Amino acid sequence: MIFAESALRMNQWRTAGVFVLLSLVATVARADYIDDYMRAQMAAFHLPGVSIAIVEDGKITRTGAYGLSDVARNTPAAPDTVYKIASVSKQFIATAIMLLAQDGRLAVDDPIGRYLDGTPAAWQAITIRHLLAHTGGLVRESPAFDPMKAKADADIVKALYDVPLRFTPGVKWEYSNAGYYALAEIITRVSGKPWPQFLQDRVFAPAGMKVTAPTNVQPTLSNRAVGYTGNDNTQPAAEWVALRPSGAFLSTVFDLAKWDALLYSNAILTEASRREMWLPVRLTDGTTYPYGFGWHVETMKNGRKAVWHAGGLPGFASYLGRFVDDKVTIIVLSNGNDADIIAVGRGLADEYLKRRETVTR
Repeated sequence: MIFAESALRMNQWRTAGVFVLLSLVATVARADYIDDYMRAQMAAFHLPGVSIAIVEDGKITRTGAYGLSDVARNTPAAPDTVYKIASVSKQFIATAIMLLAQDGRLAVDDPIGRYLDGTPAAWQAITIRHLLAHTGGLVRESPAFDPMKAKADADIVKALYDVPLRFTPGVKWEYSNAGYYALAEIITRVSGKPWPQFLQDRVFAPAGMKVTAPTNVQPTLSNRAVGYTGNDNTQPAAEWVALRPSGAFLSTVFDLAKWDALLYSNAILTEASRREMWLPVRLTDGTTYPYGFGWHVETMKNGRKAVWHAGGLPGFASYLGRFVDDKVTIIVLSNGNDADIIAVGRGLADEYLKRRETVTR
């Protein structure tokens, strides 16, 4: 089942305080090739449901939804369907750190031992910057992590103290969800608030992101998608009890579009903070790796510069890519995790930008 949002509904949507006005003609003109592309991806990856948004210069130009948000109930996916966004959440943890830096309450080059109790000697060289950029040497997951148990972030972090570092901090890049647990604990200690509350107060509420919430929010949000996993996404995914800072939030394409709009302004993050977040990390040998603070930062094969992140966990896959030279952002949220969501998102960007260039020539 394919859901295409009408122009009337789009005219009712507001982002960053500005009404998004779309003509029916423009919506119809763009529908065929985008819908055809998404149908093909749905079939290729056997995805139950997908919602997308295309944003230009902070304003939505297209939304769409495809398939089902709940297969058992035959519920169509919609642009306001709520999905787990998995590691797309990392940019929000990084944003909270940058807000505390803007407030003068910490610096990204501070050693993390200044904020975490009892860190081992091997951790003395690890800085907040290292954790943000996945260069601290921590393992990918803490041995204390159990998706079916709710545990304090501090306990998850302390369980890492006896685990040898994988490398000297700063020497190489290696993805670490555990590092984002440590960052979340630092946010809580420095701000004096649980990190989800700090983000609600300083990011989500000011941005008008009324649906974005922790994955364990109670009561649960309406319009929430059921996640599907296994080969070809055929099995309902188990609902994790744990709230993971590395993949913490539920959201919609609408809310993420509001966030994208704010990244063109100084409303939340200053220009200096945004620039630092999107700077490739420099390793100790002087080389760089294309990751900043909670964002991948790279130049694509077609020469386009992009900052992006994807995420996946049982039942869900997500992609948010900002093609900075074009001022175009692609958001793709799905309730199936057996998919190459990065390829889906980049392919959608290629389709859209190719036709946009043809029109403007």
